[in-house]
Amino acid sequence: MKAIAIIPARYESIRFPGKPLAKLGAKYIIQHVYERVQSSDLFTEVVVGTDDQRIFEAVESFGGKVILTSKKHESGTDRIAEVCRKLPSCSDADVVINVQGDEPFISREPLKKLIAAFDDPLVRVASLMHRMKKNFDDPNSVKVVYDKNNYALYFSRSVIPFEQDNKLKQKSEYFRHIGIYAFRRKILFRFVEMQHGKLEQIEKLEQLRLLENGIKIKMIETDYECIGIDTPQDLEKAGKILATKT
Repeated sequence: MKAIAIIPARYESIRFPGKPLAKLGAKYIIQHVYERVQSSDLFTEVVVGTDDQRIFEAVESFGGKVILTSKKHESGTDRIAEVCRKLPSCSDADVVINVQGDEPFISREPLKKLIAAFDDPLVRVASLMHRMKKNFDDPNSVKVVYDKNNYALYFSRSVIPFEQDNKLKQKSEYFRHIGIYAFRRKILFRFVEMQHGKLEQIEKLEQLRLLENGIKIKMIETDYECIGIDTPQDLEKAGKILATKT
């Protein structure tokens, strides 16, 4: 199976401007992500898609492949679709994976599981989830519920499922959605052409656009705990984690 990994990276960020170029240890955040995905040996090609010349030059400086994209994109998915259209190797790719540019500790295991989901010809989109142990009420931790076949039923910033009867002997389990997506190539292009859905606009979660249009998302459980960097405080925490790994 031919898989391509595309890492969207933009400079402008309300909570953390210039985040991809912030240093985590001796390397840029975007460099950590790129090198981890590249070293997984799962992909025919790994490419960064960015709208900023500074990020473009930084990626080139550490030997990464990068493509400059429009500044008008509203989401990372829009950006990877443009990269895929420009990338010759993407023209016959079976699977295109959107790896978030702020996941410096991404590992091989969850990426391998994500690709393996497409051994089932019925799977068109897949994503990751992790069993939650705390912070259930945090709206920045997106929750997902799924059916008996592990297809997503709904994503929300609210706690789902809500325990109406707290006397139940078996408490509900909660799963955090990890925003790494894998698409069959045609579905990726179809997705970015869809109108934004009502639920998507309410929750500010683009994956709901797929569900609103009847496109199922296969959820893959992983032990990988998402350690994304959204703020300078997150970067400080990531620095402490990195120190324990080196």
